[in-house]
Amino acid sequence: MSRPTIAQLRAFLALAEHLHFRDAAAALRMSQPALSGAVAALEETLHTRLVERTTRKVLLTPAGERVARRAERVMTELDRLIEEVRAVGGPLVGPLRLGVIPTVAPYLLPVVLPRLAADYPDLELTVHEEQTDQIVAELTAGRLDVVVIALPAPLPGVTELTLYDEDFVLVAPGSSDLGDDLPRTVLNELDVILLNEGHCLRDQALDVCRQVGARAAAATYATSLATLVQLVSGGLGVTLVPETALPVETRRAPNLRLHRFAAPAPNRRIGLGYRATSPRAAEFEALAESIRDAVSVDAATTVRVRGRAPA
Repeated sequence: MSRPTIAQLRAFLALAEHLHFRDAAAALRMSQPALSGAVAALEETLHTRLVERTTRKVLLTPAGERVARRAERVMTELDRLIEEVRAVGGPLVGPLRLGVIPTVAPYLLPVVLPRLAADYPDLELTVHEEQTDQIVAELTAGRLDVVVIALPAPLPGVTELTLYDEDFVLVAPGSSDLGDDLPRTVLNELDVILLNEGHCLRDQALDVCRQVGARAAAATYATSLATLVQLVSGGLGVTLVPETALPVETRRAPNLRLHRFAAPAPNRRIGLGYRATSPRAAEFEALAESIRDAVSVDAATTVRVRGRAPA
């Protein structure tokens, strides 16, 4: 009796998730005809229709719903089998799928990637940049192995390893004369502009504002820190930027002034997250240690973050 192949199950699960052949094919980085052929082959193997094709989208049949639930469990167990074999083979050898949030990736990766290449030459690293909710969802679904996020993680079942802490700095137009050692209450007198919804940095900035009863400006938002800083440069308000981002983002924008807060300054904690059920915990501890070392020996980063945080 013929059995479904892993490729067929993976293709069908992508289709069940996206309910669109083009989007599912793009998610798997394969052609649409190849994905369609894999799903058709699975239907032939199982002797049943799994999907209902309409002109605009795809619907799962009742049999397709059942197969999708079973296939997801099969793929989860397969991923765990692969992880266990990798763990036996040695630390950080072979593929590793890393997710990083956008307010960390451009500033941490240039420091960390050369260190990982030197420490673990057999590591096959792929990087996926996305907002926190998306990469944590990818992590829990087994499509990512480990993520770099602002802690705490938004979902249970994620083990956290602290990498470093960093302060927020108030970035204002060049005409600002606020000085340094600012009390947080100064935010009550300023128009604070933020990132769009979905960015954890937006939520953190809002929390700082709420602590002192301040309100963020409702009219102006940005999709990236780069745009946010440019808006401040143009005189549209002030914003809170993490220390690690300052050298990159302030270099791109003229007419800025940086103001630091009085201690204890508002801050965030950056860490690694991985599934609590993963057998690769020892590997992720080693990965966290390499990242901490890379951050601590980088001269510019050492100034920007508040030292090496405890594991």
